[in-house]
Amino acid sequence: MIRRPPRSTLFPYTTLFRSGSLTEVDPAVSAALDAETARQRDGVELIASENLVSRATLEAIGSPMVNKTVEGYPGGRYYGGAEHADVVERLAIERTKQLFGASYANVQPHSGSQANLAVFLAFLKPGDTILSMDLSAGGHLSHGAGPNISGKWMNAVHYGVTADGWLNYHDLEAKAATHRPKLIIAGGSAYPRAIDFTKFRFVADEVGAILLVDMAHWAGLVAVGAHPDPLPHADVVTATTYKNLRGVRGGLILSARDDLDRKLDSAVFPGVQGSVILNAVAAKAVCLGEALRPEFTDYAEAVLANARTLAATLVGREVDVMTGGTDTPLLLIDLRQIGLTGAEASDALEAAGLTANKNGVPGDPQPPQVTSGLRFGTSAGTARGFGEAEFAAIGHGIADVLESMVASTRGEVAARTRSRVTEMCERFPIYPSG
Repeated sequence: MIRRPPRSTLFPYTTLFRSGSLTEVDPAVSAALDAETARQRDGVELIASENLVSRATLEAIGSPMVNKTVEGYPGGRYYGGAEHADVVERLAIERTKQLFGASYANVQPHSGSQANLAVFLAFLKPGDTILSMDLSAGGHLSHGAGPNISGKWMNAVHYGVTADGWLNYHDLEAKAATHRPKLIIAGGSAYPRAIDFTKFRFVADEVGAILLVDMAHWAGLVAVGAHPDPLPHADVVTATTYKNLRGVRGGLILSARDDLDRKLDSAVFPGVQGSVILNAVAAKAVCLGEALRPEFTDYAEAVLANARTLAATLVGREVDVMTGGTDTPLLLIDLRQIGLTGAEASDALEAAGLTANKNGVPGDPQPPQVTSGLRFGTSAGTARGFGEAEFAAIGHGIADVLESMVASTRGEVAARTRSRVTEMCERFPIYPSG
C-alpha cells in the first residue's frame, strides 16, 4: 500500500505560480545552466550547427505558450483554446514564405531530420530507392545513412565526391541512371561548396525523381541572396531554424509548388508528429521576423565572409582545408597529413577555448567516434560580433594548437591561445546581465 504523506507536508499546488526561482527550486539544474552560459560567454563557438539566439527568442521559447497543446493546423485544430496558437503559427508560416519566396511552408517539424522524414513519408514507401550524398563525403544521417531510420527503411544509394573533395556530378548521373531512384537529395552536413541545383534538377527529371534539397546549413545565406537558391529547382526544400537562421532548434519544409500542401501537411501531422511544440513555433516566428530585417542581410553576408577568411587563414598556415575553401558557413579540414585524429584535435582546441567538432572526411580510415577531420562554422561567432580580423586570429589560434600537438608544446600554446580567446570574448560579450 502506498502511503501519501500528511497533507501538511505536500507541496502546496496553489503556490506553484508564486514559487521561487530556479536557483531556489532546483539548484543542481540552475548550476548546470549557469555553467553552460558561462561556457558560451567565455569561449569561441565553432560548431557549424550552433548559433546564439536573441533575448526575444529566449523569451518566446520560455513563454507560457509551453503550456498549450494543439494538434492539426491553424483554423483546423483538434483541441480548443487555440486562437493564440493559430496567430503565432500563421505568423511563422507567412514569414517563412516571405523570407524564402515559397508558396508553401510548414513550421511544425521538431528538427531538420524530422522534416526530412516527413518528406520521405509524403513520397516514398519502405524499400523505395533514394539517392543522396554519402555520409563519408559530407552527407547527413537522415539522408539514408545505415544507422538511421532513413537507411533502414529505404534502399539508399549514395553519390560521392572527387579525390579533392568536390561533389562528383558524374557519379550522381551514373548512380541515378543505374538505380532509378524515386527521390534524390542534394545537400549535406559537411560539404562546404555551393551545389549546382540546375544539374540536380536535370538528373531528377531524367529518371522521374522527386528532388529534395536540404539547405539546413546555408538557409540564412539563401534568405538574403548570398547563396544559390534551391527553391526554383527543387520539389521540396527542408531547413532548420537554428544554424545561420539564428533561431531555436526546429525544422521547416518549403516548396515553390502549389500542389503539395495537403500531401506534405498530412505527412507532418498526423504522419510523423503529434502535437505541436508551440513555444518553439512562437520562437521560430521571432527568429524569422528578425531574419526579415535589413540588418540580417549584413549578418548573413558576414557569416560567409568570415568563413572564407577562416578558410584562407588556415590554408595560409598549410592546414589541409577540403576543396581549398568554402561557399557556405562551414569548412572541413583533413588532419591525416599531420598525423592527428579529429577526436584528439577537438579536445585540444576545446582546452584552448575553441569549440569545434570532430568530423569524418572522404576516405576516412578512422571510425566515427575518432575521425580524421574537424568541421568549423562561423555562424555563432559572427552573431556575437566577430568580423574577419577576429576570424583570422581564430584561424591562427587553430593552427597554433594543431602545430603544438605535433611539436609536443601543447600545454603552453593552449594556455596562450586560451588567454587570447578570453580577451576576444570579453570584447564581444553575449547575454550581458541587466
